[in-house]
Amino acid sequence: MTTIRDIMTRGVAMVQSHDTLQDAARKMESLNVGSLPVCDGDVLVGMVTDRDITIRGVAAGMVPQHAPVSEVMTHEVRWCNETDSVDQVMEQMGDAQVRRLAVLGPDHKIAGIVALGDLATRQSEHTDIALREISERSPTPH
Repeated sequence: MTTIRDIMTRGVAMVQSHDTLQDAARKMESLNVGSLPVCDGDVLVGMVTDRDITIRGVAAGMVPQHAPVSEVMTHEVRWCNETDSVDQVMEQMGDAQVRRLAVLGPDHKIAGIVALGDLATRQSEHTDIALREISERSPTPH
């Protein structure tokens, strides 16, 4: 059985919840990534994306040099364990309609990140199903 440990990206950069939006954006730019895990010390507390910074931060009038990441990050962070199977993680990604998950090690610290792209390039079996589930529109509330 292939586990997430076998395909995840290791050595993931993070930001702290008190870092500014500008700090996070600069880190994303230098690493050429669109999202970063957010921590308080070693504890995962959220995820921040370039879209969060733009839409929830800048468009809302926050000053990027002063506003903390904690003001725009997604607090309900999805994660998986590095020992989870690829099938379990693809199902979780489809159910939650997310394209990436933080990966936690046995110490509950971030061990890496797994993205849909990792699954597609390193474990292509059934990726089409996960992509379809992730990309489905959520039902519109009436």
